[in-house]
Amino acid sequence: MLEVPESRADRGGRTIRLAVAIVPAVSGKPAGDPVVFMEGGPGGDAFGSIPFLVASGVNHDRDLIVMAQRGTLHSQPALLCPEIDRFTAEAVGLRYDAPSTGRRLVRAARECRDRLAADGTDLDAYNTTENAADFADLRRALGIGRWNVYGYSYGTELALTYLRLHPEGIRSVAIDSVVPPDIVSLPWTWDSAREGIGAVLAACAAQPVCGRRFPDLPETLTEQTRRLEAHPLRLTAQPPSGGDPVEVVLDGGALVNLLVANAVKAVDVPAALDELARGNPERFARAQAAGARTAVGETAHGLTQSVACSEWVPGYTRRDLLEAGREAFPGWPDRVLAQAPQLPFEDRVCRAWDVADRTDVQRVATVSDVPTLVLSGTFDAKSGAAWGPYAARTLSRSTTVRIPGIGHWVVPQSPCAQRVLASFLADPTAPDTACAAGLAPKPFTITPEPESA
Repeated sequence: MLEVPESRADRGGRTIRLAVAIVPAVSGKPAGDPVVFMEGGPGGDAFGSIPFLVASGVNHDRDLIVMAQRGTLHSQPALLCPEIDRFTAEAVGLRYDAPSTGRRLVRAARECRDRLAADGTDLDAYNTTENAADFADLRRALGIGRWNVYGYSYGTELALTYLRLHPEGIRSVAIDSVVPPDIVSLPWTWDSAREGIGAVLAACAAQPVCGRRFPDLPETLTEQTRRLEAHPLRLTAQPPSGGDPVEVVLDGGALVNLLVANAVKAVDVPAALDELARGNPERFARAQAAGARTAVGETAHGLTQSVACSEWVPGYTRRDLLEAGREAFPGWPDRVLAQAPQLPFEDRVCRAWDVADRTDVQRVATVSDVPTLVLSGTFDAKSGAAWGPYAARTLSRSTTVRIPGIGHWVVPQSPCAQRVLASFLADPTAPDTACAAGLAPKPFTITPEPESA
């Protein structure tokens, strides 16, 4: 356990404890500079990612250091919100973007916030600046002269912030599925959704068999989003993990968020949209039902909301979000576009969460000459692939690699990305990226054409 101040601005204030795991290198002669991992989320369980990191070979030649970020599972305190977990499980049977659903979410967030604050937690202290300082303290506590940083999703924002504020001791940085600190916001989510979803549909059109079998997929998606928003489907579906069937609602907002979350595998999306258009919503209904099995007490929503509400939400209006949605998906219903993908009603949640605006210190691009590997998947609808090169523009010794046909968190899904990361760690100034040149998305699932009437 690493003990750090809860707030470094409050000298003499309380301390918190962060769990640390060190996974030994597989190699009998490991390199002296370990890899430290930064989990996504914000609020994800870093220890839960260890099996994926090990399976990807991240600890092959170097020790792997994993720390539970402040407020997350295994840290003390853990800012868990069972109130929000219970809402998430219930929400599969609610209209995604109905005002009544938003009120229930805000109520759950307020209950969690009030409970955490009553326990003495300083929610303003759970931010990316303090998070980065924790990792700087960890390196010093372990007596490590130099190490390599690897982060994905929110962990890339954290890694870039850490590189900007605490560059000493960093040999190299690898960022996977990039969230640039200077640009992330609620309107930004629509740009990423457009790029990721659009890439899936375009890849189908580029494969002759898929393109012939499923023509005009963008139009199909628009039509189905509009249809479901006007006339939601109320269904019973069995979660993919098994168990009793649950009642679900499929409206336009739910459809879009299932696509952004990759709840239906990308290779199945064209077939699933075609089936939906022909009156068979089973694939999407089962994906929606999966939310009913949301684990209580794994995601640290306290860190999620403290970061989002202080760093992502301020400075933009509801109109800004709606206009970004209209630009990304012309013709879609405003009611769908008024909610940020994966973060519905977040502006209202943030009014209840009530933390200070930190955008002036966090919305800053990182300028560095530390060797950096920038990995993106072309099917990523959470943090679009274009944001990798965007972040790299101020990283003078960066190598940017796009992996076709891969979604969010590239390395565990791509053997090529694993080889590139290993090569980068061996020589950050000259990684071997050749395997990416010949890659193409996998063939899509092709279902039989319906018989003519």
